[in-house]
Amino acid sequence: MKETVVSGIRPTGKLHLGNYFGAVANFIKMQHEYNCYFFIADLHSLTTHPTPGDLHGYVRNVLVEYLACGIDPETATIYIQSDVPEVTELYLYLNMNAYMGELERSTSFKDKVRSQPDNVNAGLLTYPALMAADILIHKGVKVPVGKDQEQHLEMTRTFGNRFNRLYNSDYFPEAFAFNYSANLVKVPGLDGKGKMGKSEGDANCIYLADSPEIIRKKVLKAVSDGGPTEENQPKPEAIQNLFDLMKIVSTPDTIAHFGELYNKCQIRYGDFKKQLAEDMIVFNSPIRERIEEISKDSDYLRKIANLGAEKARESARKTIKEVRELIGFKPF
Repeated sequence: MKETVVSGIRPTGKLHLGNYFGAVANFIKMQHEYNCYFFIADLHSLTTHPTPGDLHGYVRNVLVEYLACGIDPETATIYIQSDVPEVTELYLYLNMNAYMGELERSTSFKDKVRSQPDNVNAGLLTYPALMAADILIHKGVKVPVGKDQEQHLEMTRTFGNRFNRLYNSDYFPEAFAFNYSANLVKVPGLDGKGKMGKSEGDANCIYLADSPEIIRKKVLKAVSDGGPTEENQPKPEAIQNLFDLMKIVSTPDTIAHFGELYNKCQIRYGDFKKQLAEDMIVFNSPIRERIEEISKDSDYLRKIANLGAEKARESARKTIKEVRELIGFKPF
């Protein structure tokens, strides 16, 4: 029997190369080896009060881009979180046994209190319980998460084990962080520091849906410096980031060529960036074309969303039925 993998993504905009190489590329491989549930976490996004139009558009974007990247809805289960009401029922049960102190100690809660002091809502406080419900509803055991989510995963184990103790069962398995690839790809942004991310602005990201013209403009404006002054000198962070981006989309010969020019103090960043942009365009184009094609077919998207909801609810209904019986909610 295949182990169950569960992973969710908040619908906060378009997917970029960091999302692709950091997660989606692995999902495409995982779907053939594991029982995979990939959900779009629209309930989680309500903690920041998006407008209805934005929320619907963002959910649609993620669904389109997951499909365009190659996640197969017949092989994996792709679904929208709010389409599975059993998740919110399990969220309620877990909240009944989650303690205020442990929720307040969550690093992400403390960060949100600092970043949005005028909107410290109950959803932010109980975010770990909803994340636990997302995983436990399918009895997930492998969860692809970054370092920033490992505390939430630990809390998922805490909530699941507490439920097991309270109801004298071993019903929920323990879920652990799952790095499918031995070498996780960290994709740097174009701003010369840190990883690619939407929070740093559109200019920092290459989106999967970006046109060739937009990619060229963004890459040519990427942060660089005045060039090396000594042969074989170490690359500063901004330049190393550009070479790391080239490693992702370019051929080994191209990387070696520009590496040699840099080491000999002969590199021209204009030429380097032009080559990087063209290689990004070559990589992006097939995905972008599929995004454009799938986006036009609302009937197909509705069909895929309904299929995902049906598959996810089949698993979720079984869990909720058994959880209700363990708690004591039994029909007379």
